[in-house]
Amino acid sequence: MVLRIARLVCLSLVVVSVGGCMFDPMAGTARDPIDEAAALLPPTKTGLVLDHLPPPKRKLDVAVYNFPDLTGQNKSNDNFAEFSRALTQGGAAILADVAVKAGGGAWFDVAERNDLQPLLQERQIIQNTRTAIDGDKAQSLPPLRFAGILLEGGVIGYDTNETTGGAGANYLGVGPNVQYRQDIVTVALRAVSVQTGRVLASVTTTKIVYSVQVAGTGFLFTAVDKLLQADVGYTKNTPPTLAVREGIQLAVYSLIFEGVKNRLWEFKDKAAGEAFMRELERYQKAVPPEIAAARLPSDAVIAKF
Repeated sequence: MVLRIARLVCLSLVVVSVGGCMFDPMAGTARDPIDEAAALLPPTKTGLVLDHLPPPKRKLDVAVYNFPDLTGQNKSNDNFAEFSRALTQGGAAILADVAVKAGGGAWFDVAERNDLQPLLQERQIIQNTRTAIDGDKAQSLPPLRFAGILLEGGVIGYDTNETTGGAGANYLGVGPNVQYRQDIVTVALRAVSVQTGRVLASVTTTKIVYSVQVAGTGFLFTAVDKLLQADVGYTKNTPPTLAVREGIQLAVYSLIFEGVKNRLWEFKDKAAGEAFMRELERYQKAVPPEIAAARLPSDAVIAKF
């Protein structure tokens, strides 16, 4: 009896410790989630390929005014009405960040247009201050840089429960259970000429969002008429914001190649650009289209350049 009580006490301590800490399988120790430090966004496979694109012959001046969430979907909740948006509302900030870093920063000069009013107001304050100090001799600010291409589009789809399923097995009430769900985020991006208003290139990409739940249940008879039940579970969800970001990265990547194919812009090193495009086309032909749309040959392509 003493041994059984000791086991129950130890089990209770383990449950309490697990409730307050998270186990790190790599380090083999428990860690407190409250002490988690801030970190930069982890690089994605698509982002690594985009960052290693060969530079263009000339940088493109582009502007991003808005990149809205056009799905209009709110977060799902079975218990009460939820009015928070299911997807990020910062698509323009993500697109601007992705465009600035494309090709290691060699592809685009991005003009600030999403928050244009604060920029114009600050320039006006500077000019008024100079005029108040120097009068008519005050030096004017240089003109704002204008863009020749507008990057437009948005998140046009968020299809939830596109695929659901699970598996489980129990023997005398003891066994594991696995459930999963698959959602799809769809992103549309187009390059529009400022001079003519013509759509120069347009692409649509998708990114799969996975949700997985793993759980297990066990029973232990501590006495003839006493039963101890233990439950353990783990849930992993793909962050929708990161899914939107990777969809935008693939859209920018594809838009660059659409422009190269249509002779709208070109690589500085034509041989390197053509080799890069041949590698991409060879990879796309080697795998089904639905897989090629979700993955990129980062390891093979980056190793060559």
